Amino acid sequence: MKVMIEFYRTRVADDAHAVVGRETVDAADLDAAIEIARLLARTLNMPQWPDAVAITDDEGATIYSGIIAAQADIDKGPRS
Repeated sequence: MKVMIEFYRTRVADDAHAVVGRETVDAADLDAAIEIARLLARTLNMPQWPDAVAITDDEGATIYSGIIAAQADIDKGPRS
């Protein structure tokens, strides 16, 4: 299935979301898409570390969203 993975930062004060990365990928199922999102969160060159991810299907419906700990998984140096 083709899915869009959107990485974003959230602001606690008002729950604002800022997209820091977006990729469209093919995945066998939702579990595979989540695993791909975890990998991409550690390897994509994004302006900031994402703290959450949303996965949407090819019609734009959100099929998963959650917190992701990209920075804790790998230390690639400082990012804001």
